[in-house]
Amino acid sequence: MKLYLSSHRMGDRFEELVAALPRGAEVAVVSNAVDHVPDVERQAYADQAFDVLATFRERKLKPYELDLRTYFGRRAILFANLKSTRLIWATGGNSFLLRRAMRQSGLDDIIRRRIDEGSLIYGGWSAGAVVAGPDLAGIELMDDPAVAPEGYAAEPVWQGLGLLDYTIVPHYRSDHPEAPAAERAAQAMLERGQPLRTLRDGETVIVQAGQGRVRRSA
Repeated sequence: MKLYLSSHRMGDRFEELVAALPRGAEVAVVSNAVDHVPDVERQAYADQAFDVLATFRERKLKPYELDLRTYFGRRAILFANLKSTRLIWATGGNSFLLRRAMRQSGLDDIIRRRIDEGSLIYGGWSAGAVVAGPDLAGIELMDDPAVAPEGYAAEPVWQGLGLLDYTIVPHYRSDHPEAPAAERAAQAMLERGQPLRTLRDGETVIVQAGQGRVRRSA
């Protein structure tokens, strides 16, 4: 498996991702998409709504929080520290903020290189799925490109990771607060002929190792 991308949280095929990893594999959880959210609110979400680290631990994996701000301008150190990591999992939030963090830390190049080597799976939900595409055009109708907390570059990064040849639009026609914005984003992309895939909450996109095709859940 190369990619596991979900609209919301772990998606409906999470056990397939777990099965693709060796028992006890290290998982780097990247939550920089919510760096604009106060720490107390982030902790409350983990305590009361959903704890992604606990979810991985329950599957006998070894997750850890990877704060990309620690590695801004320190790509070589990040590359070395990720050597034994088998999955990078990016959570939801602001797609432009996440993409900035990946660019400023060099994680974007590391992900592409490690996937090409077959030594890493990239996964994530919402913003984590969005940035996997070729660009973020249209996502400004869902996320504010101007959000840039202290330490972040002012200019947004519009180029995606290029792991897919289309942009994922999450929360499409779902019971989610961002569903109306997702509808507008998808419509804008369709009108300009931009390749896209809409995902309802629960749906996932999986790309298997050695395959160029995308396998999407029903």
